[in-house]
Amino acid sequence: MRLLGRRSVSAPGGTGSVAALAGGSRLAPVVTAALVGSRFLPIWIATALLIAIAAVVAPETLQGTSWGFVLPYMTILAVAALGQMLVIMHAGIDLSIPGVMFLGGNLVVGVAAGSDDQLALAVLACLGLGAVVGLANGVLVGVLRLNPLIVTLAVGQVVLALGLSYSRGIANESNVPQALSSWAGDKPLGVSWVFWVGVLLTAFVALALRYTAAGRRFQAVGANPRAAWMAGIRVRTHVVFAYAAAGTLYAVAAVLLAGVRISIDPSFGAAYLLAPIAAVVIAGASLAGGLASATSTWVAALALTLLTQMLRILGLSTAMQFVVFGAAIVAGMLVSGDRVAAVLGRLLRPPEHPGAPAEAPPPEHHPVDPGKL
Repeated sequence: MRLLGRRSVSAPGGTGSVAALAGGSRLAPVVTAALVGSRFLPIWIATALLIAIAAVVAPETLQGTSWGFVLPYMTILAVAALGQMLVIMHAGIDLSIPGVMFLGGNLVVGVAAGSDDQLALAVLACLGLGAVVGLANGVLVGVLRLNPLIVTLAVGQVVLALGLSYSRGIANESNVPQALSSWAGDKPLGVSWVFWVGVLLTAFVALALRYTAAGRRFQAVGANPRAAWMAGIRVRTHVVFAYAAAGTLYAVAAVLLAGVRISIDPSFGAAYLLAPIAAVVIAGASLAGGLASATSTWVAALALTLLTQMLRILGLSTAMQFVVFGAAIVAGMLVSGDRVAAVLGRLLRPPEHPGAPAEAPPPEHHPVDPGKL
């Protein structure tokens, strides 16, 4: 098996290899690309359908004023979702996002103290907070082997409590520095700088994961930690890095949100507890780890934000907005990447011949000593 570069892909719902599905090694790369690509296709189709529906039932959603709201907020969600994606690629989950964003936003206000001269220091403080919280999550999950759901929720609550305590000490400073809000309000090529930052980050993550050796090792560890360990890759280091990088991206999202919102209130960042998870999942990422797409995650964030905007324009009550939003996420789960890849795998599998020898049983799995990972 080639651990780095193009991974071997097992047939969904069975034990055959891609070569077996294709009926020959020459077709294996084509089938591999089809299986991997098919899991990310539904969100692109769903987003196109959503835009078409919005153009009919709520055309105001696609007007310039509406896009001026949608693009910055979808970018903030996309950046937070990229961090969550890195964690999910290692079969984890991170619920510390609201805490990091709340304390990070308050640090931008408190450290800068309204001065543009201190803005760079305030942004660095926010990014440092995200990296430290992510590192703590990574050590607890990757090194101490604690449950990621419980750990990140607990760490997030601790950080949120620190944020509440810190915010009371800076009550006189409620707004971010003028330079940050002005930067977020500027619109080169008619679109906010916030959007362009999100595009650059998404492109960087996508290219790094796909075209660098470090990115391929990162994916390999998430896809099969045992095989990665046998190949000499430091599994725990990659898990810790995933959480630390994710925390840094949450902090970037906090800075962007602070620039858009201008002021920090008690609900700052609260909406980003589950939305990033939803964006990653409906984008086609595998919850078992390994497979994910940065560009599809970006599109999923666009779809979720655009759907919210359309519901608001239609005048639905808050309760009905939650109902439709939740139903859309459930529908996305029903056509998730795992299901699509499994169906396509069954369709591509060649028919079995009566005289064909039975497939050998899978090798017995032995647990890996955690101390060696």
